[in-house]
Amino acid sequence: MQAVLLSSAYFGPIQWFQKLSRHENCLVERFDHFQKQTYRNRCVIMTANGRQTLTVPVEHVAGMALMRDVRISDHGNWRHLHWNALRAAYGETPFFDYYADDIHPFFERKYNFLYDFNFEITQVLCTLLDIHPNLKPTENFAPKGSCCPLTAADLRETIHPKHPLPDDEFRPRRYWQIHEQRHGFQPNLSILDLLFNQGNESIFYL
Repeated sequence: MQAVLLSSAYFGPIQWFQKLSRHENCLVERFDHFQKQTYRNRCVIMTANGRQTLTVPVEHVAGMALMRDVRISDHGNWRHLHWNALRAAYGETPFFDYYADDIHPFFERKYNFLYDFNFEITQVLCTLLDIHPNLKPTENFAPKGSCCPLTAADLRETIHPKHPLPDDEFRPRRYWQIHEQRHGFQPNLSILDLLFNQGNESIFYL
């Protein structure tokens, strides 16, 4: 099966993890240019008040910084705020307490680089979801539209919070969400929404 090339993601959306579950070889772009307002440093969750975006602050970089060089900022006590937001949004879900001990350490330990932070999150989530992709960082820069490493399908612009490209492989499927009665079903949120609501059944939605 063809490999896929993905951008780094902070608790990426369900669509992102679907690729990991369906493609044996998954490359995560380490030499891509960092872009704001992407899943590289943000995730979208569902709260009692509606959708909420959690953004990891990064240190100011000049020019086109590569993902491998982007440093996480400690500005604004964001780790505490993100964990409290997750607990408020999902504390009453069936599986929050079951997975909390696996997720909480990411909001206690300080990571220097965003890429390393995201990559370790992804590895833990793959274990919790019981998916086993061959997950590797890229070793060089692959410009948009170029021949990708290992002839991988370039999905960096396909999975995007603002302007996603068409994806014939991804069809959002409804699952029970704790806030659905108030806000309706919300597709393609952070993988945490699926995990906390569905637990070990999550793999059947990927």
